[in-house]
Amino acid sequence: MFENLGERLTRVVDKMRGYGRITEENVSEIVREIRLALLEADVNYQVVKEFVANVKQKALGEEVNKSLKPGEVFVKIVKDELVELLGGDSAPLYVNGNPSILMLVGLQGSGKTTTIAKLANYLRKKEHKKPLLVACDVYRPAAIDQLKQLGRELSIPVYDEGAGNPIEIATHATNFAKENGYDYILIDTAGRLHIDEKLMKELSDITDVIHPQETILVLDSMTGQDAIHVIEGFHEKLQLTGAILTKLDGDTKGGVALSVRHLTNVPIKFIGVSEKLDGLEPFHPDRMASRILGMGDLLSMIEKAENIMDQEEAFEAAKKMKNGKFDLEDFLVQFKQIKKLGPLENLIKMIPGASKLGLQNVKIDPKDIAHIEAIILSMTPYERRHPEVLKASRKQRIAKGSARSVEEVNRLLKQFEQMKMMMKKMQNGNFKMPF
Repeated sequence: MFENLGERLTRVVDKMRGYGRITEENVSEIVREIRLALLEADVNYQVVKEFVANVKQKALGEEVNKSLKPGEVFVKIVKDELVELLGGDSAPLYVNGNPSILMLVGLQGSGKTTTIAKLANYLRKKEHKKPLLVACDVYRPAAIDQLKQLGRELSIPVYDEGAGNPIEIATHATNFAKENGYDYILIDTAGRLHIDEKLMKELSDITDVIHPQETILVLDSMTGQDAIHVIEGFHEKLQLTGAILTKLDGDTKGGVALSVRHLTNVPIKFIGVSEKLDGLEPFHPDRMASRILGMGDLLSMIEKAENIMDQEEAFEAAKKMKNGKFDLEDFLVQFKQIKKLGPLENLIKMIPGASKLGLQNVKIDPKDIAHIEAIILSMTPYERRHPEVLKASRKQRIAKGSARSVEEVNRLLKQFEQMKMMMKKMQNGNFKMPF
């Protein structure tokens, strides 16, 4: 996400940091580059105009001129304005019901049904709550079946009455949830190819009957500028409390995320970051601004790791690293844990300074990861614990067993030794990050 914009703005940030003195001339040059980067990212023109005007005004202010490092202050101004553009503060779910009712709305094709399953999964895993999915999209033939299939995959119950009356289904589901101790009711409503009176009337009627705490619009981030009209159309009739942007992982521009809050005042609550059912994460404007500017996002990486990785295994691995006893058996265990975090290139982009290390556009073929795993699994448990015994004949056997070459086996062993050396330096406090 934001690949194109991130690359452009990272270059701008690097140039800004090099400024020993801020002048109207170099500010104008930088602002022009920022303007072009935002417009190419499909950010609304009015939003871009206000953004660069604010940056320029603050950059030429007294605070920058008096600073010993004006370039750094300039970078902070751009980041702060970007955070403000993205909404300022995070917007958590507002829930105070018993159970809390969340109604998701949106056009067909926005990913609404998959997103509601992802949200239920998030609430169960992160909040440790008991969610109930409710099938109120009775017009699209496959919608109910899709929701039930997703419910089965996640072991989350789905309330449905087939092709009945959506208002009655929502009412019955609410009573059912109260009687059976559910914490959350997540209602999957009907969508259309476009906003129409019939759709809005039905959604308004459901709202009037069940009074949801949250009415969230699911929006395809690849819609572009039209997304603003979609939000305004729904917001006018339903008073949206938030939005979820889907397919942000496939949108290299990201202009919608930068325009939504400023133009509609509807906060972004979650973003879809992968097609997997755990590919939904809360939207944090400050963290997103850091990612866009190439400053990384370690907090999100740590949170992701805490949710997915086995803490006891991670602690044991850290202890072995510290004592210099980390072997290929441990590496394989950690490798499998890391795979759960999603595509490695997405994790790399969260590392501060990734762009300076040339890692911003790195592409990791899943086949390469599978090859590494195959090589290690072709070793005996003794070989994995004592890689120093791996001489020519053993390497040939491992290469044959994993259908890889001896060169690939050697490369893996060399990379493993380099990693151990780096870990040792980090433990001794002698390792300095190259940024």
